[in-house]
Amino acid sequence: MDYLKLSKELSYALRHAPWEYELELDDEGWVDVRQLLSSLHECREWQELSEQDLHVMIEKSDKKRHEISDSKIRALYGHSIPQKVLKDPNAPPEILYHGTARRFIQAIKENGLLPRNRQYVHLSVDTKTALQVGKRRDDEPALLRVQALKAWTESVKFYIGNDKVWLADTIPSKYISFE
Repeated sequence: MDYLKLSKELSYALRHAPWEYELELDDEGWVDVRQLLSSLHECREWQELSEQDLHVMIEKSDKKRHEISDSKIRALYGHSIPQKVLKDPNAPPEILYHGTARRFIQAIKENGLLPRNRQYVHLSVDTKTALQVGKRRDDEPALLRVQALKAWTESVKFYIGNDKVWLADTIPSKYISFE
């Protein structure tokens, strides 16, 4: 296990781009270890990663960038993102985007966007961010266009994640354009 590389990956995920990993940080920057592992397991390089590996990485690190407590992990410093994830429903922008692997398109057409093993569906305010997220699972991801404001007016709840991400419980397929 390359613990230095793992430390850098976690620093990027927890400090700079949690939306690329579909992570939901609390107001103190903590994320559930299972959620982090689930996200990292989607990348071939980290498929065998365990919670024990995270503990070893922290112990071996000379800079002590991360900490684990009560089945949660966080970066200790260097964040470049807003920390608080609000859970109060808010009216979203008219359009939001979701990048996904092409292999999931048929299921999304049938069932809409579901949170799967996450608490929320993650949506991006711009196509660049959505495609970055989608590229974690597919070199040529599908870009989905979500009629967020219309869904909101028809009782779909949205929540502010941060300046690039909106969260939703689910998005029925009737609000999704498949480009």
